[in-house]
Amino acid sequence: MYKLIACDLDETLLNDDTHVGKRNRKAIAAVTKMGVKFVPATGRGFKAITQTLQEINLIDQPNEYVISFNGGCITENKDNQVMKFQGLSWQMANQLYQLGQKYDVCIHVYTKDMLYVYNTNKEENKYINGRHVYRIIDNDNLDFLKGQEIAKELYGNPNMPYLKEIAADLGDLTNELDVSYSSNRYLEFNHQGVNKGAGLLWLARKLGIKPEETMALGDNFNDLSMIKAAGLGVGMANTNPEMKDQCDFITTADNNHDGVAEAIERFVLQK
Repeated sequence: MYKLIACDLDETLLNDDTHVGKRNRKAIAAVTKMGVKFVPATGRGFKAITQTLQEINLIDQPNEYVISFNGGCITENKDNQVMKFQGLSWQMANQLYQLGQKYDVCIHVYTKDMLYVYNTNKEENKYINGRHVYRIIDNDNLDFLKGQEIAKELYGNPNMPYLKEIAADLGDLTNELDVSYSSNRYLEFNHQGVNKGAGLLWLARKLGIKPEETMALGDNFNDLSMIKAAGLGVGMANTNPEMKDQCDFITTADNNHDGVAEAIERFVLQK
């Protein structure tokens, strides 16, 4: 039996309007009642998913957890207690920030409490509204964040081939980072070895759960590490085609039609 379900949010659990569908909510309530841990695993910060935790009735609950910042932070929902945090050094974050200004990208810099966005536009603002509390900046560097804990950074552009060109152009620098892609618009940078898969395995060990007793659901490359690490890795129907063959199962329903519930019903509730 699966005892822990790690689930991506955007384009997986959430529909395009950033809400949890009724069938998904019902399935999550059923497994939670069984004692299964349902763990949101997101690239966003843990304080940015309050709406989702409210919708699935896990807000401020003890012994329930969130994997955030692509595995950079693991928290217990009760009082947002940080159990583990591993972010970027200020030096690395500042280097990425200044390099990013050479490219046609928006730049996101995440601290525990705030998202700072450089070079945004109307399309980007439309996407992040409702997903983040953010502040627009135009600084040349990140001197204003010295001494603060920086969780991760990313470059945004809806042209994915262009983002892959940037990753190649960064060369050896990417060897010092954990690099992934998300939402078909972001090139993400975490501390080396920090990813959702590592976060899932760390939390499972903490809870005394075996890797084969875990299930992971996602749709894009920042989810692939946990899809491969879990006992069962599930991709949504809308999963990036380039990684579908690395999933154990692909749902017939996409994120707008409760694909998460489809997988939970089949493999956990066994309907």
